[in-house]
Amino acid sequence: MLGVGRGGPVGPSGGAHPELGTAPPVSSVPDLLASQPAARRPPAAGSISEAEAWAALAAVEGLGPVTFGVLLRAFGSVRAVLAAAERPSGPARLAAAAAAQGLRLTRDVAEAVGGARGASGGLQARLAALGVATVTADDERYPSRLRAIEVPPPVLFIRGEVAALDSDRSVALVGTRRPTDDGRRVATRLGGALAAANATVVSGLAVGIDGAAHAGALRAGGRTVAVLGSGHARLYPAVHAHLAADIVRTGGAVVAELPPDAAPTPAGFPRRNRIIAALADATVVVEAGERSGALITASWALEQGRAVYAVPGPIDRPQSIGCNRLLRMQVGEVRIVAGTDELLEDLGYAVEMPVRRSRRRRSDTMPPDAGAILARLGPAEAAAVRRILEGPQTADAIAAAADLAPATVLAVLTRLEQQGLVAGALGRYRAAGPLAGVRIDRAPGRREGRRP
Repeated sequence: MLGVGRGGPVGPSGGAHPELGTAPPVSSVPDLLASQPAARRPPAAGSISEAEAWAALAAVEGLGPVTFGVLLRAFGSVRAVLAAAERPSGPARLAAAAAAQGLRLTRDVAEAVGGARGASGGLQARLAALGVATVTADDERYPSRLRAIEVPPPVLFIRGEVAALDSDRSVALVGTRRPTDDGRRVATRLGGALAAANATVVSGLAVGIDGAAHAGALRAGGRTVAVLGSGHARLYPAVHAHLAADIVRTGGAVVAELPPDAAPTPAGFPRRNRIIAALADATVVVEAGERSGALITASWALEQGRAVYAVPGPIDRPQSIGCNRLLRMQVGEVRIVAGTDELLEDLGYAVEMPVRRSRRRRSDTMPPDAGAILARLGPAEAAAVRRILEGPQTADAIAAAADLAPATVLAVLTRLEQQGLVAGALGRYRAAGPLAGVRIDRAPGRREGRRP
């Protein structure tokens, strides 16, 4: 089901997606990236920043997030990827780096990467004209929930308030494009109730249940986030352009994984649905037909370990088939929505939630909870964690800073991931679980750990 390339879950021909090929499961991608030694870096591409380079590479047609991460790992930075691609041997080098991880990078796509830096100026001008900001997976503003999934989008194109994507409370509310009047009323009421409970309502801006969910949140004076299956300049459906403007005007956000001029395609919406599910703590399906895209969103939520709820309906109503089957086939995994108050209670919104601890500034003082965790770890694990708490790190950087053998670091990172203390994405490792948000400074000249 994983849509890792511009073609969605399967390639244009309908067969196996070219990014997946015979590669290992996606869950092993971070380990793959970490285990591959970094290639000799070519000169960095001049005149554009690293963040602009990320946007330029993400805008290359046919390049998905898995290959993006492989190239980043192989060349050390995205600017280095673009510089290498511009050389006569560049396409072959990029294809070889992808092939080393079991991925296929076509010559057309590799050559397009070679032109990405030259196209960056036009892309940045286009984004500025549209009022769209870019947030990379290397940016501290990147949504923490989205960062935690197996294949996070390398770049988000965002119009509106970036912080809206990382709210303390966030619920996805989705459903069919052809709802009944009852379904539309339920979606509007649930959207308003969630917004009144200070939750951000996430949906897909589609007509039907999605639009009603957004509208309900806005009417309640709340905040909502819309995730597009196209680029901002090709907003779909066009009839919801005013709704998108209202979302932005009231402190919400409209976000896309695709560059601004990417057209809406059927294959793009499953990719969009994984982001909807990932931006929320729970997904609520109001009405869904037998083949509704809302069921894909629910599947993504279950795969990501998020809660799923479904509104039951009459057994002879086509719009209720999907929800009723979810409740029947996923017993114990999908919970019934028995009413608005019951949903809020199940979500834990019926009582005041504690305010989430703000992100700590970097300091030389180790927070007590982090210190207790470090005290339980072995020397190598503690050295790796200390390095990661300074900021996102590659396996090579951890090995060099902590004076540990690369093989030791890979084994250490695997154990730390299993304990939920770190998470790997796009070749870099970040603090997770109880260490998420903790930052410390490194003492000048300090080296940690010993090479065994």
